[in-house]
Amino acid sequence: MPSTRLPLSDCLDAAVTAAHAAAAILQAYSHNRAELIIDKKNRNDLVSQADREAEQAVIEILRERTPDLGIVAEESGGQTSGAATWYIDPLDGTTNFLHGIPQYAVSIALIAHEGTLVNDTPLTQDTPVIGVVYDPNREEMFTAMHGVGAWLNGHRINCSQTELLSESVLGSGFPFRDFSFSDQYMPTLHEAINTTRGVRRLGAAALDLAWVACGRYDGYWEMGLAPWDVAAGTVIVREAGGICEDMYHRTPWPIKGYVYAGNTHTAPALDAMIQPHLKKD
Repeated sequence: MPSTRLPLSDCLDAAVTAAHAAAAILQAYSHNRAELIIDKKNRNDLVSQADREAEQAVIEILRERTPDLGIVAEESGGQTSGAATWYIDPLDGTTNFLHGIPQYAVSIALIAHEGTLVNDTPLTQDTPVIGVVYDPNREEMFTAMHGVGAWLNGHRINCSQTELLSESVLGSGFPFRDFSFSDQYMPTLHEAINTTRGVRRLGAAALDLAWVACGRYDGYWEMGLAPWDVAAGTVIVREAGGICEDMYHRTPWPIKGYVYAGNTHTAPALDAMIQPHLKKD
């Protein structure tokens, strides 16, 4: 069976359209937060009808524009299929959103599957090829296309040039829902606090990665995330000249949610800081 060629430009355009549609729903709800119906999936794991309606808007657009591709979404699930699969987080930073903290985003990524033709080359492993992270509060649209580049509102972006962790500002995320990895996370946080210019915890992983890509953060690490939290940010960081990988170095992208990212200097240094504290099977 011949490999399937992905029309990356069309896919990126569809994702941008879908992100705008979702953000319009989120922003309409943001002005009436008191009326939102909120469900608790688990401890500190919240979902509202804003998440669900925004996700549905994304899915409808992507199904219409790319009917042959798979969809995996945070609230409605799904499965991988076809030449590539969309990973959708309609509201990354739900807790921020529900508390009126303007740090949240729509995150949409396309993961091309092994064997799919991308830029006329068959992929040897599953690879994030399209990333869109839209921050509706700042009206910042981060986009990336595999092998082509990364942009913020149409302007090309690159990771920072910082070479030393001692001169770096890092982003991170504390354990808040799953505390099983706290003993792995906390030693790294302690070391980072003592050896860098500072650690920030703003509560939206997709934006944290996008901020690495545009040089606001020099590096970022977090544990216990979901695939849709990191899929778009991974390709945006990589296309901005950075490194975004699985902490355990077992998967071709951080699908298990144990992620570290940075430029070509800070990412290896951050990885070296993390490794001694990880539990290896």
